[in-house]
Amino acid sequence: MDLQADDFYSVLSHPMRLRALVLLQQEGELCVCELTHALDLAQPVISRHLAQLKEAGLLLSRRQGVWVYYRVNDELPEWITQLIQITTDGTANTSPYKDDRNALQSMSDRPNQPCC
Repeated sequence: MDLQADDFYSVLSHPMRLRALVLLQQEGELCVCELTHALDLAQPVISRHLAQLKEAGLLLSRRQGVWVYYRVNDELPEWITQLIQITTDGTANTSPYKDDRNALQSMSDRPNQPCC
């Protein structure tokens, strides 16, 4: 993968894309409905942001039935992986990142989650 620094920072210049990336780094994999709930965005809006992150090479997706799941690309250059982790660690207990994770945890009927 040949992701350049200017492309990496450019795609993350929108706060919602950064928030989505941090949440995916924390959770591992999430479906669009979970990201929509956690970030309080309409599905078309979140899908557009996710498409930009995927186009840049930061995310991978897979379809399972009606659900589309996203995760951070595990083949990113080491410097990008480190920056994502440092950013995730540094923002984990700050707003809005902590609020996003709390909103996700409070979501009922999450796909592939135990119901009790």
